[in-house]
Amino acid sequence: MVQTTDVLIVGTGFSGLGMGIQLRKAGREDFIIVEKAADVGGTWRDNTYPGCECDIPSHMYSFSYELNPDWSRHFSGNQEIWDYLRDVSARHHLDEKIHYGVKVTGAEWDDDLHRWTVHTEGGETYDARAVVSGVGALHIPNIPNLPGTETFEGERFHSSEWNHDVDLQGKRVAVIGTGASAVQFTPIIADQADQLTIFQRTPPWVLPKNDKAIPEWQRSFFRSVPPAQRAYRNALYWVLESRAVGFNGQLNILKFAEKIVERYVRKAVDDPALQDKLIPDYRMGCKRILQSNAYYKMFNRDDVTLIDSGVAEITPHGVVDNAGIEHGADVIIYGTGFHVVDALEYLDITGREGKNLGKVFEEDGVETYLGINATGFPNLFFMLGPNTGLGHNSVVFMIEQQAKYITRFLDELDRRGATAADVRPAAQREFNDTIQRKLTKGIWTQGGCTSWYLDSQGKNRTIWPGFTFLYWWDTRKIEAPDYEWVRAA
Repeated sequence: MVQTTDVLIVGTGFSGLGMGIQLRKAGREDFIIVEKAADVGGTWRDNTYPGCECDIPSHMYSFSYELNPDWSRHFSGNQEIWDYLRDVSARHHLDEKIHYGVKVTGAEWDDDLHRWTVHTEGGETYDARAVVSGVGALHIPNIPNLPGTETFEGERFHSSEWNHDVDLQGKRVAVIGTGASAVQFTPIIADQADQLTIFQRTPPWVLPKNDKAIPEWQRSFFRSVPPAQRAYRNALYWVLESRAVGFNGQLNILKFAEKIVERYVRKAVDDPALQDKLIPDYRMGCKRILQSNAYYKMFNRDDVTLIDSGVAEITPHGVVDNAGIEHGADVIIYGTGFHVVDALEYLDITGREGKNLGKVFEEDGVETYLGINATGFPNLFFMLGPNTGLGHNSVVFMIEQQAKYITRFLDELDRRGATAADVRPAAQREFNDTIQRKLTKGIWTQGGCTSWYLDSQGKNRTIWPGFTFLYWWDTRKIEAPDYEWVRAA
């Protein structure tokens, strides 16, 4: 069966829901949202590992048009954010637009009809003038291909696919990776495991987390005086925005933060040798900066071991490090993050003249225009696409600008009587050249590390290099000459 719509949105996280809301605000009702799961929520529905929470303040990690005066903590947990997204979806009656249990497997552009045909795992087909990818980057687990993995006789799973049926009580648990998720869940499972062995490739910078419960009087005040909450959010925005100065190498202010963390580690961890292993030898900000009040202190426990020599192989009964020592394990948990730079390559998308998106990105690099459009793929839009991720502020801000931009794009199509528009190669080239020039001066390139921000050529395809208000400025209107506007014959 083929279902026809003007706009097909894929995903129901912040991006997909935000796009649907923006279309409705613009009076556009001809859209469908497809969701692979049985509920909305995206990342915050899927990640249920112990201690899962946001590292951006709650009052900023939310839609500007749907402020929540009742956040319980300064940094919200996954359940509270998921509840927020479900509430937002209900407020805007999006459920009537969502097709649940529909997993997109690919899409093809018709050069003659100027329409997208979108295929799904269940066999349903969607015909749409425009397709918006709101799948995000944190949904494809990055599980290392280690020798001997299949021989392991215990349970193993990725943090984003947490197996709650596995009881860790009294077990020997090996955690591979020390990224954002691992920093959050390891202090919690340390209380359950008989022995916790953490395999670290490179140590993260982990700042103390100024998390605390939001008192009832403040929540009541925000409920009673909404402008006060708006002012508080605006102040938060500018405080977070100021951090971009350090990331772009304009000032050496991150060196002060590095000293703070180093003192924090030396105070929190008793063993001097262990302290040295936990302090990074690269600049703060080169990799994602993490936050926790419990991570470093956890290493004082006798039943927690840090291995910093990496992993060589998996055996039936444990993990062998690169020093050749086997560490017994009953359970292996991967805290190894996600496919980010190459996430879009997993989508089987065919554009103009039979071009495959994955192959184009693989051969030419992951490049788009504004992180939204890609040359050769008309009427296809990405949300939180390449080079629109942030290390200093809330990505929800970026999502809102992209949703507004896409809506303006559709308006421009209608105004011109066009059926399709494709970004011109020169415009895409200029955008990416400008972005890469800025990135080469930033801490992500100059910081002395290799991170998931970078592709196989060492180019940063993930981060927006600067202030978010500059992204607002760049997306505030459609630069019509940057596109080829066409009408189907």
